[in-house]
Amino acid sequence: MLSFELADLAATESLAQRLAPLLKAGDVIALQGGLGAGKTTFSRALIAALLGQDTDVPSPTYTLVQTYDGPDFPIFHYDLYRIEDPEEVFELGWEETQDGLALIEWPDRAGAHLPAWRLDLTIEIAGDIRIARLEPRGEDWQTRLHEF
Repeated sequence: MLSFELADLAATESLAQRLAPLLKAGDVIALQGGLGAGKTTFSRALIAALLGQDTDVPSPTYTLVQTYDGPDFPIFHYDLYRIEDPEEVFELGWEETQDGLALIEWPDRAGAHLPAWRLDLTIEIAGDIRIARLEPRGEDWQTRLHEF
């Protein structure tokens, strides 16, 4: 597991920009943390880095999923906070993410449908800073994080 102190918004964006070159089609990033921890801020910066341009990235809180056409693969940004049953993920195009990147806020709501091979990113608020923890799930992620 890797840990980083995120002193401000720029540090969160920098973490996302540094992670972007390691990503490939089929990846899943499970974003965990309480309300206001910075999950959407991280996602916005990551999506902008992958698209290579500033992009309007609204929070998917009400739409539940936003999709972006990346140059190398599609990006699916999920916010599962409002779903009540894990089976609801299939109504959101869950199976389509295999050919793209899935960013999943509130991943615990997916239940057993959350892929075992993924990168867990947990952001916690600790006083005036945030602590980000990257935890690889699967050998491929462990190998890639050695480059990070």
